[in-house]
Amino acid sequence: MNGPVGGEPVGELELVHTFTGPMPTGVTVSHTGRVFVNFPKWGDEVPATVVELRGGREVPFPDQRWNSPSGNADAEAFVSVQSVVVDPADRLWVLDTGSPMFQPTEPGGPKLVRVDLDTDTVAQVITFPTDVALTTTYLNDVRFDLRRGDGGVAYVTDSSDSGPNGIIVVDLASGASWRRLHDHPSTKAEPLATFRPVVEGRPFLQRPPDGPPSPVAMGSDGIAISADGTRLYYCPLASRRWYSVATDALADRTVAEAEVAATVVDEGDKGGGSDGLETDDAGRFYLTSYEHNAVLRRRPDGEFETLVHDPRLLWPDTMSVAGDGYLYVTANQLHRQPTYQRGQDLRRRPYALFRTRIDAGPVRLR
Repeated sequence: MNGPVGGEPVGELELVHTFTGPMPTGVTVSHTGRVFVNFPKWGDEVPATVVELRGGREVPFPDQRWNSPSGNADAEAFVSVQSVVVDPADRLWVLDTGSPMFQPTEPGGPKLVRVDLDTDTVAQVITFPTDVALTTTYLNDVRFDLRRGDGGVAYVTDSSDSGPNGIIVVDLASGASWRRLHDHPSTKAEPLATFRPVVEGRPFLQRPPDGPPSPVAMGSDGIAISADGTRLYYCPLASRRWYSVATDALADRTVAEAEVAATVVDEGDKGGGSDGLETDDAGRFYLTSYEHNAVLRRRPDGEFETLVHDPRLLWPDTMSVAGDGYLYVTANQLHRQPTYQRGQDLRRRPYALFRTRIDAGPVRLR
C-alpha cells in the first residue's frame, strides 16, 4: 500500500561543504572563488572563528594567531566572529562581535577587520567606541559601498537581544563610526502578539530548562544594499517584516536622526522570519525563510517567488552571491540549540554549506 504524499523540494541545492565541528553562520566568496566561513562562539568548541575552505579542509584564516585571542578585549585577534564579507574591491572584512556567548562587550573586542586577499594579511583594524558598540551590542552583518567618501562606508546591523538595536555606519578611510536608527521601532523584534514564529512545527521561543518560555528578542539582523546603493534593507530576526532606509541619510553625519528615520520605508510582509538578506546585480532580493526551510526571492516587479525549498535547509542563515552565478547559503540548525530546547542540544551534525544557481552576480559598489 502506498503511503501519504509528502511535500516536494523546490529548486536545486548543491552541497558545497559539511561541517562536523562548530556551527557556522557567515559565508562569503571572493572574486576569484575562494570561500570563507566563520563560527561564532556560542558554546561549541571553536578552534578557529574564521576559516577558508581549501580542498575540503577548514583552514584557520588568515592564520591561527589571529584566531587565538588573549581575551574578549583583544583588538589584535578575532574574539567571536559573526560575519565575513568580501567587499567590491575583493578584500575580506571580518565582523567581530567581541561577545562570546553574548557576553557584554569590552573596548577592543567589537571590530571590523580588513584582510587583503592578495597577501592574506590583516591591513586594517577598526574598533568601535563605547557609544557606538554598547556593552549590549551584538554586531551581526555588514554591507559596503566603496563609492562614498575617501574609502567607502560600511553599514552594520546591531541585533542585540538585551539593548538598543540599530544600524552602525563606518567611514572606512578614517575608521570613524556612528549609530543610526538607534532603538528605532523598525530595528526591534516584534512581540509575540504580532509575530509567533514556528520552525519544524514548533513555536520558536527561548525555552530555559526551568521557567516559562519567552519571545526571541533579537532585532536588526539581515542586511542588504540595493543594486544602485541608494537604499539599505534590513530586518529584525524576530519579525516577518522588512524595512529600508536612504543611504544618503545614513552616511551624512550632519543629517539629524529624525530626518534619517523619516526615510524609513516598511517594505511589508516578506513571507517568513529571515536571518539573512542579500541582493544581486539584476536588482533582485534574497531572503532566507527559517520557518519554511527556504530561500525566497523578490523580483524587480515586487513579486516574490521561492528560489529553493528543501528539508535540508534547517535554519538557512547567511547568504552570499558570488561571481560564479551562484548563491551560497549556510544551514546551521540554530533553532535546535539548547537555548530554545529547554537546555537540550538537538542539533545533529553535520551542518551544511549549499549553493544554488541564480545566473546573476553580486552588487559591487565601487
